[in-house]
Amino acid sequence: MPKPIRNRRLRALRRSVVALACASVMVLTGLPGITLATAAPKPLDPGKRCDELYGLPSSTSPTVGLPEFDASRAKSQWDEYEYVNPAKEWDGLGPPSAAKEAALAKLTKAPATQPDRVWWRWLQQKDKYPKFEDYRDAKFITNSGNDPRGKAFERKVIKDHGLVGPDWICQKEVEFKDPDTGKTYRRKLDAYNTRTKQILEIKSNGSPDRREIPKDLAWAKDPNWKDSRAKFVFAEPQKADAKKFLGDMRQIAGDRVTEYNYRSDRVELAPKGGQRATSGLLEPPGQSGTTRGGATDLIRESRPTPKGMAEYLNRRNVANPGGLPRGPGGVDFSTLDLKYIGKPVKGKGVDFAFDANEDPTENSGWGGKAKAQLISDAFFTWLALSPDKFWVNLNPDEPDRIMDAKFGKTDAGRVLLEADLQMKHDFYKAMDPDTDLGKRYWAALPKQNGYPCMPGLRNWIEPKTAQVREQDGGIYILDTPLRLKSTAQTTITPGPGTPICTPNEAETKAAQRVIDQMIVPAVEKTINTAPQYADLRRVYTARVAAEYIRQQDAKAPTDYHKIINSGDVSRWPLRAPNQNWTREALFNKYRYIYTHGEFEYKIPANGTVQVYLVGGVDMSKQPKHNVSKARFTSQHRYLPRQAQTSVKTLTDNTDMTGQVLLGANTAADDTGTSTPTPTPTPTPTHSGKPTPAPTHSGGGSGSTHTPAPATPAPSEPGGDLAHTGNDSPIGLISGIAAALAVVGGALVWWIRRRKTAQE
Repeated sequence: MPKPIRNRRLRALRRSVVALACASVMVLTGLPGITLATAAPKPLDPGKRCDELYGLPSSTSPTVGLPEFDASRAKSQWDEYEYVNPAKEWDGLGPPSAAKEAALAKLTKAPATQPDRVWWRWLQQKDKYPKFEDYRDAKFITNSGNDPRGKAFERKVIKDHGLVGPDWICQKEVEFKDPDTGKTYRRKLDAYNTRTKQILEIKSNGSPDRREIPKDLAWAKDPNWKDSRAKFVFAEPQKADAKKFLGDMRQIAGDRVTEYNYRSDRVELAPKGGQRATSGLLEPPGQSGTTRGGATDLIRESRPTPKGMAEYLNRRNVANPGGLPRGPGGVDFSTLDLKYIGKPVKGKGVDFAFDANEDPTENSGWGGKAKAQLISDAFFTWLALSPDKFWVNLNPDEPDRIMDAKFGKTDAGRVLLEADLQMKHDFYKAMDPDTDLGKRYWAALPKQNGYPCMPGLRNWIEPKTAQVREQDGGIYILDTPLRLKSTAQTTITPGPGTPICTPNEAETKAAQRVIDQMIVPAVEKTINTAPQYADLRRVYTARVAAEYIRQQDAKAPTDYHKIINSGDVSRWPLRAPNQNWTREALFNKYRYIYTHGEFEYKIPANGTVQVYLVGGVDMSKQPKHNVSKARFTSQHRYLPRQAQTSVKTLTDNTDMTGQVLLGANTAADDTGTSTPTPTPTPTPTHSGKPTPAPTHSGGGSGSTHTPAPATPAPSEPGGDLAHTGNDSPIGLISGIAAALAVVGGALVWWIRRRKTAQE
């Protein structure tokens, strides 16, 4: 007989209640361990034999021994290593269009294809990187290069020092316990010798990893590791944070901590494909390929203003807590100049190198594009215009003969004319009687009726004999000093006031001697060192390089052949912020100063105070000399090697402490594969003693040597130019005697006076 449906429902309900109760008991009392248990710690990574990790034969022989104590690699041993940054193929990628950005903003996960994936990731962090270019350069590309760079340098250190076999383990994970805090840290060791307990921390830059510092300090204190030693290996010069860190470590661990400055320059390559950045620096129009190298990478990261650069560097540092290799912040672009240019081979491109002062604080780096562009534009201007156009003339009597019309539409011409006016300003500023020099100057002048007397003057700048070396298919521009000249001269255009005197011949000569002995040397030093003349100096150096290219092209046509003497400078015009500059406006400024005066000097004389008003302007010519091979080898031993390295990456100028070299090739291919191929290291001689830090000799050598006898410099030619590498005169820049020439206008400072009451 079937049971009533109601009874069946009641029994089912009772069973459900019982089951629920049982389940509740199990949750509350039966399995308490499930909610309270802690997961077992992840096992420590045992690492791997270094030779196996980096694909090296176990029989790899060392090319240099691992030093026991502190050591620095000699300059003669410096080399380079390569790696591929997978993100560098996008160094020319710009921001997405508004439509693309709107479409990507709707996506909840990263797209599978590039460049949409790059753009989407930027949009996720746009609050930190408002400009796409900052995200691209400061984080995306930089972060992507950190790991392959670090591994490539580690492999190099392992290979060069023969750290192979079963004792050497790489990427071994260990634990350090800080006895002061009781905290235990996990730390991966770049390389560790299980037999000797030698630890190697290998850094491809010059800084410690900020994240690892507490762990390393714990190692120094941990009694379980007191029998071990730690050697910190740096590829680049140590930064301030590294020096402080090593000091802190040594205070705790003493001589168990050592440093090894194993100098090697990184060369970052890019995969094929993507969207690459382009640069036209020194690149002949119509040439296939584009200019790339260490210089173009740094210039791409340089921002136009100090404020913009500081913001960029801050973002870059925050995005890379593990430390970075030397970058754009370490280059003072305000000192950028051309140092080397190679022999142009048609279709092969041209190597070139800039030099610049280094900023060890890495707080510079702005303005790189503008300075490099000025050098490149000036270089092409000197090629395109014939030498008879290379003059400027500020003469109050000749407003229609300021400079060639085409030359006046280029930045090279602008720089020359502005430097001329600046020089006149500085010349008379040096006469200020409120300064020690000015006071002595006015006292030394000849007197007429008790008053200082001097003639009107024509002052101009001309090059001293430049030092160059043509060698190995290129020219090294070693020194390009400028000279200040001054002579008495008169003009028709009246100056302010009335002439203070009419000096006779003897008084004119006496005054000129005082000027040449006291004022000229001071202002000449300013011209060769002061920042207001930096553009003049770099424009002049570009002229040296251009003349070398002219000479090579005369021997065999180069990719620059169509430019030379073409008269077409339209590709290299006045650039912002000087696009509206005119020669006439500058002349009018000069003429106003000339007729109204610029400085007012109060000179006590005969119981009165004479007020002298001064105003005026000029500029002039050029010679050169090639140093001998013996002298070049003695004083610039490593410059050829460093110049070639700079074509690929930032490196040191070993000729001068505190200078760097950065270059490129006008048709470079900087693509590569992911397999690093370190350059071979020369085998040094081992003494069994620690390698001393290299000393800086006058010639920049990394080792002590006896200099070869230097060939004495001949007397300066009077307008001819340099000798070449074969030590025979070539008139290098024979046209340079005309280049920069200020056609001899009468540029005079009238000196006037008026009497005032004695103060």
